[in-house]
Amino acid sequence: MSNEERPFSLRSVALAAFLPTLLFSTGEGAIIPIIPIAASNLGASLAIAGFISGMIMLGEVVGDVPSGWIVGRIGERKAMIWAALLAVVGVLIAVVAPNPWVLAIGIFLDGLATAIFALARHAFMTTYVPIHYRARALSTLGGVFRAGWFIGPLIAAGVIHLTGTAQSAFWIFIVGCLGAVAILVTLEDPAAKFARPAGAGGHGTAAPTEGAEQAAERTNGLFQTIWAYRGVLIRMGTGSGLIGALRATRTVMLPLWAVSIGIGESNTALIIGIAGAIDFGLFYASGQIMDRFGRIWSAIPSMVGLGLGLLALAFTHDLNTRLGWFIAIAMFLSLANGVGSGILMTLGADLAPQDKPAAFLGAWRFTGDVGNAAAPLIVSALTAIASLSVASGVMGVIGLAGAAMLARWIPRYVPRKPRPAR
Repeated sequence: MSNEERPFSLRSVALAAFLPTLLFSTGEGAIIPIIPIAASNLGASLAIAGFISGMIMLGEVVGDVPSGWIVGRIGERKAMIWAALLAVVGVLIAVVAPNPWVLAIGIFLDGLATAIFALARHAFMTTYVPIHYRARALSTLGGVFRAGWFIGPLIAAGVIHLTGTAQSAFWIFIVGCLGAVAILVTLEDPAAKFARPAGAGGHGTAAPTEGAEQAAERTNGLFQTIWAYRGVLIRMGTGSGLIGALRATRTVMLPLWAVSIGIGESNTALIIGIAGAIDFGLFYASGQIMDRFGRIWSAIPSMVGLGLGLLALAFTHDLNTRLGWFIAIAMFLSLANGVGSGILMTLGADLAPQDKPAAFLGAWRFTGDVGNAAAPLIVSALTAIASLSVASGVMGVIGLAGAAMLARWIPRYVPRKPRPAR
């Protein structure tokens, strides 16, 4: 077997496959808790700050439209390089933003970049990882993202403390993106080193409808792919969207809640960073659960926990001990989210076609990212109409409904335990 076609080994590609992701996600993690604070500093109301926070998720949805085509045409590594450079442009716009709306444009561009970057790495792992330890590999990838979201806010807390301004955290993202580009340019492309294993494809559950197979195989446009796989995407994709919605609600709600109860900028970043440590610490356990017991045993506890946590948060805003409750619920939400680490990537890989998964994964990520984008807009609207507490409670109920939907559809589309590759 030649050097160009070696069996897949996570250890042998850890540096090239995971380090750029860690750097990118560290930068992203540094700015996410700061976006509503930066918007508020520029004169935005609480509802508008929530809307601007949601622009990164809206950018991901829009970015999902061409991402499958881009990755299929230019390859994973080039797609990640150009995505990281686009993120730098977005962050620079955010740094110099004179008002909340220019800030929103910069955050939107960062969302576009995130969609392309994340799909590129997901497509590589889906193509080359054997199915019998796919969940562990993809939960490790999810854990790398979570590691960045844990490290980033802690770095941001220190930088803000030293500089006295929330906008200084945006420079962390610039450094992370440029570091990722340097690694991607310097190191060998992992996709060039490995043969595609026979067991790396999906379970065959998401077979396209009659006459559309060729369109999907050519990594055609997003909406053609959605039509080709409409059956599975209507059912499982809706569940994916609700998972995305709950995760986005947690991401947006915690910084907004901190602003509304008067927690300082550096303390907000510190609390969210510590919560991220809990989230990060569970990524491998989540993969073990999915590989040993089935995907449902990760998805349902995660959704139930997120729903219950948001419901509990809704009743704490006006309590005298609201800071303590905020910290406790932030940690609980991170625990619930960590239990589901890698679930969306794993389900997408399970359902994707074996030979060319990028188009399907683009459509799959689109369904999850629609939920990502819709949730902050719902939170913003409910906050403007009623209150932040009402918004939290409504999203908690949606989370419990999503858990019921996933319990109904996961057993139908994904086997309880994947068979080892032969």
